[in-house]
Amino acid sequence: MLQLNDLVSFEGRTVEEIRQSFREAVDDYVELCEKQGKPTHKSYKGSFNVRISPELHRLAAQKAIKKVTL
Repeated sequence: MLQLNDLVSFEGRTVEEIRQSFREAVDDYVELCEKQGKPTHKSYKGSFNVRISPELHRLAAQKAIKKVTL
């Protein structure tokens, strides 16, 4: 499951069992979060790191400089 701080697992032998198990696991998770007073969704810092090649970095810096000086 995406965008959660925790692991929520479920299982089943048939598609319908898996669907039902998933629904129950999500319901249980939401209930547990509410009891603990914590958000059900993943928290984000508001920043992220991206690695790029030195060449792309140079080109981006040059473009930024041109944009600022225009």
